[in-house]
Amino acid sequence: QVQLVESGGGLVQPGGSLRLSCTASGIIFSRYDINWYRQAPGKQRELVGKITSAGSTTYSDSVKGRFTISRDNAKNTGHLQMDSLKPEDTAVYYCNGLRRLMGSNIWGQGTQVTVSS
Repeated sequence: QVQLVESGGGLVQPGGSLRLSCTASGIIFSRYDINWYRQAPGKQRELVGKITSAGSTTYSDSVKGRFTISRDNAKNTGHLQMDSLKPEDTAVYYCNGLRRLMGSNIWGQGTQVTVSS
């Protein structure tokens, strides 16, 4: 079964950290770019950052310097390390696997991150 499953969300205080994971099954994970998106209530889904199949990373300006994206191809898992969290980081976070050459675009179910005191 082809799927991505996110985990690691939860409630954290401002300034705290969380580490999200995105575990893949049914795909050749190493050949996929992994994108992380988030969607806050009443807002459009936005791209937080990505890691290519080659391991290159890019980040949105809103999270640059606070979030770190990595991948472990041996474990078919991607990670989003979130530090110095702010209330405005509150959202549902989604991972997306993209392999343009094959026309494959897979979404996880999302995980809630709430930053509040």
